[in-house]
Amino acid sequence: LLDTAGFAVTREYYINDAGAQVDVLARSAFLRYREALGEAIGEIPEGLYPGDYLKPVGGALKAEHGAALKELPEAQWLPTVRAKAIAMMMEAIKGDLAALNITHEVFFSERSLIEGGRNRVAETIEFLRAKGDVYQGRLPPPKGAPVEDYEDREQTLFRATAYGDDVDRPLLKSDGSYTYFASDIAYHKVKFDAGFANMVDVWGADHGGYIKRMQAAIQAVTAGKGALDVKIVQLVRLLRNGEPVKMSKRAGDFVTLREVVDEVGSDAVRFMMLFRKNDAVLDFDLAKVIEQSKDNPVFYVQYGHARGHSIFRNAREVVPDLPEDSQARAAMLRQAPLERLNDPAELELLKRLALYPRIVEAAAQAHEPHRIAFYLNELASEFHALWTHGRDLPHLRFIINNDAEITRARLAMVQGVVSVLASGLAILGVTAPDEMR
Repeated sequence: LLDTAGFAVTREYYINDAGAQVDVLARSAFLRYREALGEAIGEIPEGLYPGDYLKPVGGALKAEHGAALKELPEAQWLPTVRAKAIAMMMEAIKGDLAALNITHEVFFSERSLIEGGRNRVAETIEFLRAKGDVYQGRLPPPKGAPVEDYEDREQTLFRATAYGDDVDRPLLKSDGSYTYFASDIAYHKVKFDAGFANMVDVWGADHGGYIKRMQAAIQAVTAGKGALDVKIVQLVRLLRNGEPVKMSKRAGDFVTLREVVDEVGSDAVRFMMLFRKNDAVLDFDLAKVIEQSKDNPVFYVQYGHARGHSIFRNAREVVPDLPEDSQARAAMLRQAPLERLNDPAELELLKRLALYPRIVEAAAQAHEPHRIAFYLNELASEFHALWTHGRDLPHLRFIINNDAEITRARLAMVQGVVSVLASGLAILGVTAPDEMR
């Protein structure tokens, strides 16, 4: 969407490959490694990841190391297992992204912030300290219910309240390691220093409370020149004919995106995920998104594009020189006598088409791609209604056998619909079929 509106865009995937959670991943993979060696591991212990998706990691570790890792203490095997698990998970994730037609120019490792001879997190903390935005102090206990991990101790704190946050925020844990917040500040400073003043983050639904402190940090590290827009994405509730879908054995306690793409195709997934605001909960019915009806928006919009091409194929009896090539056809139809279009429904459709450039611009400025999906659905709906109108009133049909001029005018209108539907679907990453069976 931003590309189409003329922005220079870099798409980046942030790999959370540092901190306690990837150590949990490594321990879970090590359990599957022991299983691959023939050990009976029983029920997966609480706190480890239970899904079968880690079995291939265990098998790969066995193939690569035999039983050697089993004899080592955790401190020695953990880095090896962690690296293998991260590499295999990222390979799977990249495959899933490709299946959904999502591309990233950059895959950025969180671990790279502190490895490779340069500690960007320490540099960022010192940068903020020099500005007076980092100090040693104590935090008051949180209001309301007691928090389990609250510690009344002197800490290294970021002066977030100076930038609109409710409370100052810790940068170091009690064991001296960095908080996630400290790494996140450093990451965004790296982005800003590379020339990206406008940053758009996509976060999960459970991170809403994190936005204010992150925006405060962006203000601090960019001297107010950087902007961060956080898109919170709610969970998807999967249904089949209105009934909740059972959880996946392979994944443990969730259904993977790849399983959904494999079942209904990337077009349905992409369109339906974008056919609502990002922060709205989505009920995704696996049966309805492949239904061929006007109640299925992705079908209805794609069918609008296919119907336009069907009209062109049928029109060649009246306009035999109508080109098959889209650009040549559009060039020819620019000469059509559009003043012949005077039915109220035709004029409404033309007005809807004329809105498209402003819709794209407004959606891009607001970072709201769902506006494109809504618009396409409304345009397709008006187009289908006009087609039905012509079936009931023959003089309003797109093709009038004894009047080539009105036919050309209406074909020009259809060309507008086809062009806009194709453009909008391309923005959403959804295909625009010329025919549907």
